[in-house]
Amino acid sequence: MFFVFSKILLFLLNPFLWLTTATILAFTLHSPFWRSRMKWVAVSIFLIFSNPFILGSLIRNWEDKATKIDEIGNYDIGVVLSGMMEYNRDVDRLTVRRGSDRIWQAITLYKKGKIKKILISGDSGYLVKDGLHEADQLKTLLLIWGIPIDDIIIENSSRNTHENALFTKKLIQKDFKNSSLLLITSSLHMKRASDCFRREGLVFDSFSTDHYSEINKIFTLDMLIPSIDAFQLWGTFNKEWVGYFAYWLLDYL
Repeated sequence: MFFVFSKILLFLLNPFLWLTTATILAFTLHSPFWRSRMKWVAVSIFLIFSNPFILGSLIRNWEDKATKIDEIGNYDIGVVLSGMMEYNRDVDRLTVRRGSDRIWQAITLYKKGKIKKILISGDSGYLVKDGLHEADQLKTLLLIWGIPIDDIIIENSSRNTHENALFTKKLIQKDFKNSSLLLITSSLHMKRASDCFRREGLVFDSFSTDHYSEINKIFTLDMLIPSIDAFQLWGTFNKEWVGYFAYWLLDYL
């Protein structure tokens, strides 16, 4: 039930949906008073949620900070969380999203000897799987890319971050006790993921990927220019902070 509810909530948290709804109401309501109010609501939503500077400031304080590869130690297993791929049924293959930097960095860490094995956790986070079985399909790709089968571990039952932690713990306790772990996921997702894994009693270090912000980035005027990309990123950011609060209420953290 929570899985279905979370997907509905994610849809409702999209600022572009709010903008569309307010705009429609501004032209369809019978009351002149409320039509006027909805126009101002629509303008306010557009100005706030299309502003890269406002969003960037919030993200900078939420994201897990970037770490240089040479600054981390060596680990037995790199745990890579799913949610980075989509499946194209027309050509029968995975296609990448921005979060695919997780697997890119994991392979780099593996090739540099920073991790000995790659554990991919997660099946599909969609309500309708539609051909996506991320851990299994990524295992096939890793084999094609030359990673030995003995260095690939998959956990293919979880559908969300809580289950990532829960099922990964069971797998580690069963087959890889006393292994040192490096948790690898997107910078925006790391806060929720880390707390879920700690809640399950796992000991690990973290390595975040696909960062949206840079601590030392200089302010430029283009940060104030409205951007349609900001609407999409707000959806991602809302998913994380609301998801974190929901997980806290459910005692997943």
